[in-house]
Amino acid sequence: MKEIVPRINELAKKAKAEGLTEVEKLEQKDLRQKYLERFRNNFKSQIEMMKIYDKEGKEVTSDKVKDVQRKKGLRDD
Repeated sequence: MKEIVPRINELAKKAKAEGLTEVEKLEQKDLRQKYLERFRNNFKSQIEMMKIYDKEGKEVTSDKVKDVQRKKGLRDD
């Protein structure tokens, strides 16, 4: 991610200033796809690790998330 974001920004600035070549447009598209894929995977991992509790302290994590956690060995119940 650290190498992708600066290059995406660099290409975006160049696109606004003077335009991109076809090769740069393809590179920009590829970098954006990689960034989104990593972002989605990281976000999904964060959601899968969460346990949600109500005000009384009772766990109210969705059954779908509980099932994923069980499959990954993150939950004992």
